[in-house]
Amino acid sequence: MGGFEGHLFPGLSLFLYGLYHAALLSRAVICNSPVQYPPHRPWSKGRWARLRQMYYIGFLKILSSCILVAQELNSIQWQLILITKKYHLRNFMYRKQWQHLTLYMSFFLSGCVDVVSQNLLSKRCAVLEQGAQALSMYLFLPLMVSHMQDTEGVELQIHMLFMQAMFLLTLVGTVELWAPNVLLIWMLKAFLYIVTGSWLIQIGFMLYKPISGYKWLDDDKNDLAFATTFFCWHVAFSAFLMISTYGFSILWYRYLRAGADA
Repeated sequence: MGGFEGHLFPGLSLFLYGLYHAALLSRAVICNSPVQYPPHRPWSKGRWARLRQMYYIGFLKILSSCILVAQELNSIQWQLILITKKYHLRNFMYRKQWQHLTLYMSFFLSGCVDVVSQNLLSKRCAVLEQGAQALSMYLFLPLMVSHMQDTEGVELQIHMLFMQAMFLLTLVGTVELWAPNVLLIWMLKAFLYIVTGSWLIQIGFMLYKPISGYKWLDDDKNDLAFATTFFCWHVAFSAFLMISTYGFSILWYRYLRAGADA
């Protein structure tokens, strides 16, 4: 996730995925239906019936992962290699790029599991989907810890705040494996996905395209304090977005859609 695009695209993917979960949660509360894992719909006959009855979230995960991999490979000026031999030494090369690609591949595998479970199996296996999703979070944490080894000042501060949100998301994903039908768990997961996604986008702007036009100063206590303040604003914004999603869902399911069905 190096460079502005390397923070923007992954952050946007996490943010939109959080909105997707928030919409599913709102629909479940309003319509009293299953939340994230509704029962598999029976296949009907017809030319386009099968396409209309497919679940597309897994395909979108795969597509976004491929876009992130392509963006990462495009950022490398030379050939991507793992080990180079120079002066009778063998050195690991492109450590951060390999970390990014490992993370993206975990999301890709999660998308593949979603596609198989939602569209190919005779009975949807929600536990398998949740496990693959939790596995990608488990890989995220150690990769980010290693990723921050050569950072300091403001960059270290904003990545530590990102790690806090990611740790809570991993914890919620783990609890979901044992308590898959708890409404609070679903709400926290959607909320934390939105927080991590929006904050990752903010990191890209703070490091590479600051609003003031000037680079953040690592030895300025005001900059460090404002970094934490901005994170708190993102948390509040995510909560407001969750409430707004629920309000729009009420308008859609109880009035607009009900009127159209009538």
